[in-house]
Amino acid sequence: MSDVAYTILGESNFHEQLTVQEFKTLLEKGRDEEKIDTMKKVLITMLNGNLMPSLLMHIIRFVMPSKNKELKKLLYFYWEICPKYEENGKLRQEMILVCNAIQHDLAHPNEYIRGNTLRFVTKLKEPELIEPLIPPIRQCLEHRHAYVRKNAAFAIYSIFKVSDHLLPDAAEVLGNFLAVETDTTCKRNAFACLGQLNREMALGYLQEQLADLVSLDSLLQLAFIEFIRKDSIVAPELREQYLSIVSELLDSPSSSVVYEAAITLTVLTNSQIEVASAASKFIDLAIKEANTTVKTIALERLRELYLRNVGILDDYVLDVLRILTTSDLGVRKKALDLSLDITSSGNVDDVVKFLKKELTKSISSNEDKSIEYRQLLITAIHKCALNFNSVAADVVDLLLGFIEQLNSAAASEVVSFAKEVVEKFPALRSKIINRLLHALENVKSGKVYRGSLWILSEYAQEEKDIQDVWRHIRNKIGELPILSTEKRLQNKEAVVSNENDENGYTNGSSKPIILPDGSYATENAFTAELEKHVEDKTGEERPTMRALILDGDFYLAAVLSSTLLKLILSFQKISSNTKILNAMKAEAMLIMVSILRVGETSFSKKKIDEDSQERIFSIVRFLAENKTDDDFIQHAFLDDTKAAFRNLLIEADKKKAQKDKSKLQQAAQQPYDSISFRQFSKEVDTEEYSLEEQLAASTKDDLSSKLKKIVQLTGFSDSVYAEAYVKVHQFDVVLDVLLVNQTTETLRNLTVEFAALGDLKVIDKPGTQNVGPHGFLRIQATIKVTSADTGVIFGNIIYDGEKANDSNIVILNDINVDIMDYIKPATCSEAQFRKMWNEFEWENKIIVKSNVATLKEYLDVLLKGTNMNCLTPGAIIGEECQFLSANLYSHSSFGEDALANLCIEKQADGPIIGHVRIRSKGQGLALSMGDRVAAIARQSNTATVSVV
Repeated sequence: MSDVAYTILGESNFHEQLTVQEFKTLLEKGRDEEKIDTMKKVLITMLNGNLMPSLLMHIIRFVMPSKNKELKKLLYFYWEICPKYEENGKLRQEMILVCNAIQHDLAHPNEYIRGNTLRFVTKLKEPELIEPLIPPIRQCLEHRHAYVRKNAAFAIYSIFKVSDHLLPDAAEVLGNFLAVETDTTCKRNAFACLGQLNREMALGYLQEQLADLVSLDSLLQLAFIEFIRKDSIVAPELREQYLSIVSELLDSPSSSVVYEAAITLTVLTNSQIEVASAASKFIDLAIKEANTTVKTIALERLRELYLRNVGILDDYVLDVLRILTTSDLGVRKKALDLSLDITSSGNVDDVVKFLKKELTKSISSNEDKSIEYRQLLITAIHKCALNFNSVAADVVDLLLGFIEQLNSAAASEVVSFAKEVVEKFPALRSKIINRLLHALENVKSGKVYRGSLWILSEYAQEEKDIQDVWRHIRNKIGELPILSTEKRLQNKEAVVSNENDENGYTNGSSKPIILPDGSYATENAFTAELEKHVEDKTGEERPTMRALILDGDFYLAAVLSSTLLKLILSFQKISSNTKILNAMKAEAMLIMVSILRVGETSFSKKKIDEDSQERIFSIVRFLAENKTDDDFIQHAFLDDTKAAFRNLLIEADKKKAQKDKSKLQQAAQQPYDSISFRQFSKEVDTEEYSLEEQLAASTKDDLSSKLKKIVQLTGFSDSVYAEAYVKVHQFDVVLDVLLVNQTTETLRNLTVEFAALGDLKVIDKPGTQNVGPHGFLRIQATIKVTSADTGVIFGNIIYDGEKANDSNIVILNDINVDIMDYIKPATCSEAQFRKMWNEFEWENKIIVKSNVATLKEYLDVLLKGTNMNCLTPGAIIGEECQFLSANLYSHSSFGEDALANLCIEKQADGPIIGHVRIRSKGQGLALSMGDRVAAIARQSNTATVSVV
């Protein structure tokens, strides 16, 4: 029950300001339809600050007698906001006529007019107007229609709150009304009011209804719960009785009642049994309710219970996982996050089994976003393995068993997970390597193979494992050398083609094709089909890695070359068998030379790139020159890469521990913190923190920060000086404009007009005002912001000149909306970053040339200026590193993502050169962020930037 209520009217289309005389003319001569439009304009004008008290009598004369229902509704809006007192504080004489009209409407035969009038009475705050209305309001409590009676109950309560001497027996009136009333809505309103006026009477009525509590209407049950929640603070001795009542209401058929009862139960007690009952009801709501919002709210309440009562939800983890039956991805993510938080060593086996079943179903599912759901399941299983060592081996075996059925992104996630497990659990390395080799038999993805080869090369440290890996690679490469084998296969295909010609196959229709040089040629349809068949057949017969390399994946070839060298180095460390070692070196060089040769021919769909070619050739040179004994080579290939990955995991663990620590600090009480006792507090509120307290606790801008946000709009020599304080909220910008009349004359009908470019929209228009000589005027304008694109606000000041038709205009300076107010640093996984990078269409590439001293300094300046977060830990390795490559990420208030890739290098005695590539889903954000990067460089005289 709120003590203050308002009716809010809004209009999207602006209209010309009318004078009082024009309003009077429209009200005198217009029809009801025209009067409706006029009344709407009158209300908007009054809400904008012009009360127009002289209009009251015209509205009484020409609007009040109308029987049009819409006009009557607007009339009551007018009575709500019109000035009712003279300047000396006495009630205006015209209000007597208004009071008589209200009395007639309270006795109107139409029940909806009566109900609307009673709703208006609840907003009246003038005792002089309310007093003559009390008798008809009492009679409305006995009206035949429930709509009238339910509003009459609220009217009785509001009259008592305004002035209790007007209706001293309000509690008795509502008590008697409640005893004989049969309509549930009326009973709910009366009980809610009675609970505010007379606690004892409300408590007595509640006790009378205990016998049929569950069978009561849900509205009345909700009113009982609200009363119990408030009264339990005033009367703590009744908590035991209230607990039994609320526990009984948990079995109500209404979901809203069950939800409110569960919340109230957690407020009344901290008993584990009661809290567990509330948690089970929240879980039931999340499972049974079809509405996604209800599911989300129930999961949030469950998380709050978990944070306040650690360990109490451990037995409900499988029930929480049942919420995954919903199709909404957001609800599934929340349910998985909560399940992982409440997973313990006692139930982790059951959780993994359940997630395995869900993963199996998702693979064969055709529903929307099944790929994203599969990704969530893999991530959840991954976290279970890392948090509980006992299931790590089973989980790895489980996920690797699914790898051939997953798409490339999900399979890569599994490989990344296996990489992390094999590093953290050394005892499982041999088993994981054998399982991975078995899983790779049917894998066709080059990305999956690259990650798998890294694991095999780094962690195959036993002689048997090394030989198994080598044997697998040899089988997947196929017959060597590659070029001669492919030529022999091509010759066989040519023989088959000649035999077909000799057998008299007729050529089908021919069609023109475009050659790579742009010229035309004729292709025989039969020959094309035959060649396609041969390619498909040979593609199936080729081993996996061989087929991928011939398809142009030379990045995989470079990784394969590093793998071969690492395996040789590892074998050399643990074995003295030089015969096998020399055979491995020779076979490795043959594989790499074969790749280099075939990459230069037409047998490969793409020519080998320079980076891969140089990397493979350098490894061949190491082996040919017998530099495998070199400590530098062994350290670089065997130790540095593994150490870099280990440092990456340590950094991630540190961030996770820091995040957990910050959460703990937020919930924990610090030494010497004051302890508040609710029983000793002067004011008691049912909520722990009210909205006002939250607003008061929000950070306030100091004077210096406000001064930085003031923008000068006109010059000091203009007739009107204007400046604006730009206050940025989450979805809008408020301009607090100060106007100063610098002339010795009154500026009549002065108005300020704003317009905007970009994704900005002016919401309200300041009204017309008169400003006296050297006078001040303060106005506000709100501009709605719909995206993080760069926007410009411009406008002018208009006021009347000396002659009737003259107008003076002062042009305002432009206000640029800073997108950094809406961009916040954010974090995402590497897989999510790559997925968004591939999906986003718009890219803005900026070439950088800067004289900043170090790479780290440039990165810090860029992160600070763009509000982006660096996703690449250890992007700079030591001060001597001359290269930097990092991924940056930020998120806007409007749900937009901004990605950036920074690639720069420090020349020996020269500037930093490189580029920044920015990608986003929309063009505007990519261009805005690019402009920001360019502006950051322009702030320094030592940096130059050219935009591509």
